[in-house]
Amino acid sequence: MLYGREHVEKYRETGGEVGHEWQPGVHTLLLTTTGHKSGKPYTTPLIYGEDGSDYVVVASKGGAPEHPDWYRNLESHPDVEIQVGREVMGATARTASSQERPQLWAKMAEIWPDYNEYTRKTDREIPVVVLTPHS
Repeated sequence: MLYGREHVEKYRETGGEVGHEWQPGVHTLLLTTTGHKSGKPYTTPLIYGEDGSDYVVVASKGGAPEHPDWYRNLESHPDVEIQVGREVMGATARTASSQERPQLWAKMAEIWPDYNEYTRKTDREIPVVVLTPHS
């Protein structure tokens, strides 16, 4: 399995042929955010689900007490770039509303059941993020 920088590099080099399917039935996209302090681009591979034409990711950080850096970045700069397989596109990121979160969480926990375990490790509500591609 690929992680971190190596995952990003292999994914980009192969147009997602290596890295898009992270494990059987578990797919990843590349999320590029703008640093909230530095203004520099940062790319993170994330497990994703789909909700209509939107992509859904979870800011779990494995159940750590603080949000991942990529989530803090998109709070300041919601315009992001995503790569799904070979396709690279601009998107707008937003945190799922309290009304839509339960359904999206269930969908993501079905893809990656460890998300439910991560909630037991932290007091924070783990954000679910909706990525809406630009048309």
